[in-house]
Amino acid sequence: MTTVIHSAQLVTAGTLTPDAWIAFTDGVIDGRGTGTTWRTLRAGQVIDAAGGVLAPGFIDIHGHGGGGASFDDGAEAIATARAVHRAHGTTRAVLSLVTASLDHLAARAGVIADLVERDATILGSHLEGPFLDPGHKGAHTLSLLRPPDAAAVGRLLDAGRGTVRQVTLAPELPGALAAVSQFVAAGVAVAVGHTNATADDAFAAFDAGATILTHAFNAMPGIHHREPGPVVAALRDERVTLEIIADGVHVHPDVVALAFTQAPGRVALITDAMAAAGAADGHYELGGLAVTVTAGTARLDDGGAIAGSTLTQDAALRLAVGHGIALTSAVDALTRIPARAIGVDDRFGVVESGRVADVVLLDEHLRVRTVWVDGIRV
Repeated sequence: MTTVIHSAQLVTAGTLTPDAWIAFTDGVIDGRGTGTTWRTLRAGQVIDAAGGVLAPGFIDIHGHGGGGASFDDGAEAIATARAVHRAHGTTRAVLSLVTASLDHLAARAGVIADLVERDATILGSHLEGPFLDPGHKGAHTLSLLRPPDAAAVGRLLDAGRGTVRQVTLAPELPGALAAVSQFVAAGVAVAVGHTNATADDAFAAFDAGATILTHAFNAMPGIHHREPGPVVAALRDERVTLEIIADGVHVHPDVVALAFTQAPGRVALITDAMAAAGAADGHYELGGLAVTVTAGTARLDDGGAIAGSTLTQDAALRLAVGHGIALTSAVDALTRIPARAIGVDDRFGVVESGRVADVVLLDEHLRVRTVWVDGIRV
């Protein structure tokens, strides 16, 4: 059955088309246009968008949970958390795992590998650790951090069975550049993060194949006029996508706007959401560390460091647009750009014929009205 959504403001691939329509059949987009030309189609279901914003399904390449559940805690918890984010427009996601022992991390990557075979909305795993700088550990257990070596990298890759999609590491650690090459050779997108890297360290990682900066500005040296650090290196390197947590807490909205200005087409809006996203304030655990969430901000009980976010991607969209980012650029940062960063832009991230029918309909306030995944309303 063909579904038509008409009278929409279609925002995709950096453009806004008013009075647009799209059509999809069997989970695949098979047409788009403007005005009333959709009436020539044999549609089984017709939906009037009534001027709402229609966008590709959002893609989160860095998030840890939601709805009171963590992606570290098995298939049932993953299903709970994914349902929360799906309702907020995130149709596809990479599941981020916090630092753990190699045994536990390998087991968790294996769980996600199993789920990928059954649930195509899960794009794989993101190993955020254990190859991180102790001085910029954030919400990661210090005693479990370690430099990378070929055996450890190989074990995690084997456990993921081809589904490890992204890894974050500190490039200044011993063996890190070799690990970058090893991960890249296995098809993994490598991100620089939780790091004390200089600009030169970051450029060396990018030359070795790293292409992402994990939650830019957070858990890394800031910009100094004599020590530009990894953020400036990423801003200057056209090969690099910068993750940004646009929750108004992790990065000031003016700095979010600066990133969009200085790296056009290279910002991916992520959630870095922990279990409290879509859930109540209170006491939680992240990677074995106690966390308290107050007024939507998660902080470690020990030391008070920010411990992930309670963000959803539709909220990130509203914050970005509310602080002057063009709607087309903000939507791109939730769709096409993260899809490109992890190598799935051949299927997801834009609304055009032949692509998967993942779409989100939002109202005039950019709040989610309806979500379709594989052409099915969810």
